[in-house]
Amino acid sequence: MSTKQLLVLFVFILFVQYHCVAQENNSQEVPLTEQTSGNSYSIKLQNIIIQNIPIDICITPDNVTDNLYPVKVIFNDSAFSLSPEGNSYSFKYSFSHKEDVIIKVGSTIYERAITPVPLWMSIIPPLIAILMALLFREVYSALFMGLLAGTTILFFYQGKTLFIAIFSGLYSIIDSYIVKSMSDTGHISIILFSMMIGGMVTLITKNGGMKGIVNYLARYAANDKSGQFVTWLLGIAIFFDDYANTLIVGNTMRPVTDKLKISREKLAYIVDSTAAPVAALALTTTWIGIEIAYIQEGINAIGINESAYIIFIKSLTTRFYPILTLIFIVMLIFKGRDYGPMLKAERRARAKEIVEEADDIEINAEITDRIDSKKVRWYNAAIPVLVVVFGTFAGLVITGWNRQVWDDPDLSLFTKFTEIIGNSDSYIALLWASLSGMLMAVILTVAQRIYNLKKSIIYLIEGFGTMLSAVLILILAWSLALITQDMHTAEFLAGVLTDMNLTPFLLPAITFILSALIAFSTGSSWGTMAILYPLILPVSWAISQQYGMDYDASMAIFNNVVSSILAGSVFGDHCSPISDTTILSSLASSCNHIEHVRTQLPYAMTVGVVSVLFGTLPAAYGVPFYILYPANILILYLIIVLLGKKVNIAVE
Repeated sequence: MSTKQLLVLFVFILFVQYHCVAQENNSQEVPLTEQTSGNSYSIKLQNIIIQNIPIDICITPDNVTDNLYPVKVIFNDSAFSLSPEGNSYSFKYSFSHKEDVIIKVGSTIYERAITPVPLWMSIIPPLIAILMALLFREVYSALFMGLLAGTTILFFYQGKTLFIAIFSGLYSIIDSYIVKSMSDTGHISIILFSMMIGGMVTLITKNGGMKGIVNYLARYAANDKSGQFVTWLLGIAIFFDDYANTLIVGNTMRPVTDKLKISREKLAYIVDSTAAPVAALALTTTWIGIEIAYIQEGINAIGINESAYIIFIKSLTTRFYPILTLIFIVMLIFKGRDYGPMLKAERRARAKEIVEEADDIEINAEITDRIDSKKVRWYNAAIPVLVVVFGTFAGLVITGWNRQVWDDPDLSLFTKFTEIIGNSDSYIALLWASLSGMLMAVILTVAQRIYNLKKSIIYLIEGFGTMLSAVLILILAWSLALITQDMHTAEFLAGVLTDMNLTPFLLPAITFILSALIAFSTGSSWGTMAILYPLILPVSWAISQQYGMDYDASMAIFNNVVSSILAGSVFGDHCSPISDTTILSSLASSCNHIEHVRTQLPYAMTVGVVSVLFGTLPAAYGVPFYILYPANILILYLIIVLLGKKVNIAVE
């Protein structure tokens, strides 16, 4: 069969199945409704119905009047009265099994057969995406198949045949989930920020600025150890936002680490493992406002008189995973040892002039080599990068500015900045900073006559294009996160915890594991915190009280659970191939994404297991943190010595 015939056949099959989908949608979207004399109503149930998850059933009068009165509702065999809420009525109901629904309100009769999606199936989409990404080392198809699995399940349980459900799910990926993920202003902000950073980095590479900064930093990064340590220090220095940290440090240090024969995998690991941990620990970051808000929700649900900010401060001492991760990196660097896939990656990098993944840097190097050496100036890269760094901080202050807080004489300067940045809009700050950095790069390039304006704009657009693959992965990952929200994956995992009837002393460790599982499955540490803080904090308090613990002991468990949610979400985020920060780390380091996940996973698992067994668990039983941290550091040191092997042996 010729190519033309195959194409015609494919188009015909596509048309037939699209026609079938349209026909079935038209035949199923309107349930049986009978109208007689008297008042009539519109009754709506959502299409996605998950087993044992309450949904809102909305009833709206067809003829809305200024004054609505209570109405009698007959739901199957039950009768009850509903009071109006605005211009409509609503009540909640959860479906535990397949049932035929008959709702009677006034003259309206609504009938529909409901088959709820089993809650355990909510784990299937992220599980398929994660397994496919790890097995086939290809993230695009993995994310897409995870999305398709989720949408197919949802449509199948809405009464469609399997064939129709597959194609309905296929189309809903693009017209529902991808469109919805891209309509989120935060997501669009990250895409724009990433593109502008990509454009800036490309331009400062073409104009010789990157080569200049490589030459400058090379004075302090004379070998692989000092190069990795400088990268770690930069990761610590840019503490106020994990996205800015990842993209700035990765793009800035990549030419330096390439020159020192440090693998892209190791660079991506250092970048990824400093960004979120530092942002999760520092007191002046874009994370703190969101986290305090979540903690406050938990406090309100419990009804205790405590300050969310004070609880945040107290919980810092038991955030074992992010603190130990930062220390673990330093020990790896100065011991000169690695293990697992990272050892192979490092030895491969040491054996070659430029690592295999560095094709784009080789091209850039050829271009910068043609620039007059007198125009290779480090500040052409440093100034735009610093504009982004300080511009982000300035943007955070401006968007979070509160005159009442600033003029409060009872607050220290540090506390004022903390509250202001905690209430800031990090997305706007990042957009302002990245635009400023990009414009500064253009001004420096044109003013020094390295390139004219037209050529500079061409390089900016070329830089935008380099971000396309990463943006596509981000969009697919965000879409998969929407699927997990619709299918209530987090509720399934959280329900497993609450049904285990554990003692309160095990709650922090179990919470860490649950938080890690949710972050691993959804790829979002922020999403995990948003779900678990208001859900688990009241559960932990209730279990502590039921166990007979006094107020102080219950608060100690409570503070530890606060730490465990954040630490576990960062750990799960580090392990997940669908995490946005993991993807951005691969992007900023120009590292193959699956290789980054494979090489980082053993290190994240090492610190995660040690931190929960020898940190979180004994801390819940009252062991002081100043005893636990030295013990944990010693254990990690012994692991590096026993499992790790010298990287440079292969070169000697």
